[in-house]
Amino acid sequence: MIVEYLRYRIDPGEADGFEAACARASASLAAAPQCVDYELSRCVEDPASYILRIGWASGHDSLDERFPAFLAEIEPYVREIEEMRHYERTPVRGTGGSVPTLYAWAGGGEALERLTEVFYDRVLKDDLIGPLFAGMDPGHPRYVAMWLGEVFGGPERYSGERGGYHHMVRQHLGKAITEPQRRRWVSLLMDAADDAGLPDDPEFRAAFAGYIEWGTRLALANSQPGAAPPLEAPMPHWGWGVAPPYVPSAGHPAGS
Repeated sequence: MIVEYLRYRIDPGEADGFEAACARASASLAAAPQCVDYELSRCVEDPASYILRIGWASGHDSLDERFPAFLAEIEPYVREIEEMRHYERTPVRGTGGSVPTLYAWAGGGEALERLTEVFYDRVLKDDLIGPLFAGMDPGHPRYVAMWLGEVFGGPERYSGERGGYHHMVRQHLGKAITEPQRRRWVSLLMDAADDAGLPDDPEFRAAFAGYIEWGTRLALANSQPGAAPPLEAPMPHWGWGVAPPYVPSAGHPAGS
């Protein structure tokens, strides 16, 4: 991903017009399939200074046929650009403590281990998906709790102790999971979340369900005969209503 920064100096008397022009131009960014996100910020200490940040899926992206419409809106302010640079993201990034992680909100590792113990007890008794877990390692519920903990912003134990993403994705290869089995897996996990006493507020459950849908659908695809998912990829990290950027050619990490 490439991040483009455009730094503007706008006369205070033109600020409203500039912001309105950027809002209109943003329609072109929102419609561009190669645009990941965008944001216009105004400096608190120096209100004449603005920064427009645009995230691109790669360094070779442009607005294609949408560029004329974008340029038409911001053209009156192009002369006010003081700097335009492109940056590559590094692994040094994260979130602050003002918003709790899903891991913390769920109750930490103890809550997730309680969840997976309840869940796999149900799984082993289920006629549809129980056979998929015949001969399951007794430690499996704890390993899945470690995976969920790391995905939801907790300690990186799955990466450190279990081999990370490449270990998890290999567990699904050749399993030929069916859609009815995936749906049963999801249903049993949601029931287990209730029985294990995970938070039931709509925000947490929506984020939790979002990851479970995302992960199980990828696991389903990765398990099919002939599937060739990438075997080396970063661990997925899931937040409040935030999914990883969609990059069709790169593949996606999954977990279940």
